[in-house]
Amino acid sequence: MNISTRQIDAFLALAAQCSFTRAAAQCHLSQPAFSALIRALEDDVGVRLFDRSTRHVALTSEGENFLESARRIRAEMDNARDSLRDAATLRRGRVAIALLPSLAAGWLPGVLAQYRAQHPGIELDIADVLSEPCIERVAAGSADFALAAIRADTPELRAEPFCRDGFHLVCRADHPLAQRPAVRSRAKTGKGTTGAIALQDLAAWPFVHLARTSSVRQYLEAAFHPQAMNTLMEVEQLATVMGMVRAGLGISVVPTLTLFHFDQPGLVTRPLALPGLTRQIYLVRRRERSLSAAAQALYSLVMQQRPTE
Repeated sequence: MNISTRQIDAFLALAAQCSFTRAAAQCHLSQPAFSALIRALEDDVGVRLFDRSTRHVALTSEGENFLESARRIRAEMDNARDSLRDAATLRRGRVAIALLPSLAAGWLPGVLAQYRAQHPGIELDIADVLSEPCIERVAAGSADFALAAIRADTPELRAEPFCRDGFHLVCRADHPLAQRPAVRSRAKTGKGTTGAIALQDLAAWPFVHLARTSSVRQYLEAAFHPQAMNTLMEVEQLATVMGMVRAGLGISVVPTLTLFHFDQPGLVTRPLALPGLTRQIYLVRRRERSLSAAAQALYSLVMQQRPTE
């Protein structure tokens, strides 16, 4: 059975008008062309749907049974068409992204406010998770794209550089390191800077770490190796790092994109230019899979508004 939209429309028009002439005019067809549609429909379903006479057209019992189904089919097709049009014009739709908590809390809200102002009918699904869960969500199809500190180039996924993120010392304003100038990279100056903060200076103080699963911790350990660190504690949240440092329990080193957490009375943040201590953020999406109109619009805005160094 291969029933077309035109056949459904012709059936519904004839059922309503009870006249081939009026129904053909409603469908903007000649009467012979309209009659051919009805005959083709009856041939497809294998039963007569209308009783015809020179003066009268009426539904048969089979036609009466088919009427409700035809109305439902027409309504579902209209809904499907409207949904596609709404998605194409960004009146409706859904977009899901996964990204690092530091980006989700500090940079993303302003981007989403702009996106929502432009496309208020789009549903947003935001997952603020660490890099590995970000990648897993894209691979599983539950996120359209992700912003993560992992270059996930695989046969299924592709990654493109998004932004670079520096690191800052965070300590109390009365801490000895708060009065020291920021270190300059030896690769740029050719020599050290007198009085500047070096890795040995940071390693000498009790350190409040993020968990080993975080990209921040992994970058720090790579930069400090083989220098040992005086780890005081490991915590999961940057807000906890802030509280511990503000209480004077230790110091920490955090990415630039997280500094809004540390804009607190009594705290000092200082940029560090230590070799290897720069975090690369990637935008990860699936290969060979186009984004929906809603996701493409957010992707374009995200790339336009990416953080600058």
